[in-house]
Amino acid sequence: MLAAIRILLIAIYLIIVSLIGVVFCAFRPFNPSNVKVFADLYAKVAWIIGVKVIYRTNEEAEKTRPAVIIGNHQNSYDIFTISGALPKRGVTIGKKSLKWIPFFGWLYWLSGNILINRENRKAAHGTLSKAADAITKNDVTVWMFPEGTRSYGRGLLKFKRGAFQLAQEADVPIIPIVMNNTHEKIKLNRWNNGYLIVETLAPRKLTAEQSQDLRKTANEYHTLMLEKIEALDAEVAELEKSAKA
Repeated sequence: MLAAIRILLIAIYLIIVSLIGVVFCAFRPFNPSNVKVFADLYAKVAWIIGVKVIYRTNEEAEKTRPAVIIGNHQNSYDIFTISGALPKRGVTIGKKSLKWIPFFGWLYWLSGNILINRENRKAAHGTLSKAADAITKNDVTVWMFPEGTRSYGRGLLKFKRGAFQLAQEADVPIIPIVMNNTHEKIKLNRWNNGYLIVETLAPRKLTAEQSQDLRKTANEYHTLMLEKIEALDAEVAELEKSAKA
């Protein structure tokens, strides 16, 4: 019963926010400042699904723009949790097909996110070049999920090189944003789903050596983020243990 109520509330909330967003963005279409506004509104759904999200910022990262953000991509709940860490003038890169999804997809496209054709590698590479131009010309930060897909409990998947190629081409720092493991953590029939921690790490500029071997660099960032995820998992476990006590 609780799950049904939550699903209904989420659906109503998303439709209302998306419709308002489409109208809002129609007056300033593709403005990079739009995305942060609606990312924050979507993140408020965390309360409906019963999780308390703790956002930890990084002072240096807050001052760094433009940049490329990399985050871990776990499941469909990410839009209500980790998305709340999107910085000002931050946009994301998503599938071109998203814009055909009623309400959300229309807002995603019109708000100023970057859409790519994943089926066409040549076109996708061209989009990365356009994204690099947008980063430098429009002073935007681009968020990418280097795993390329949701992990759905399989752990942190192997990183693809696209985000690192983008940072290299635009000559901007990389900012990792990490969230603890949420697999099997959020159950809509359970009133309290505990805590989540989303932490923004310090920006890092690719060194000359890292730029020469992006595969190795992707693996280095994978190790860095995996270690942080494990640390956050342990911290959340202690936090929830204390809350129960």
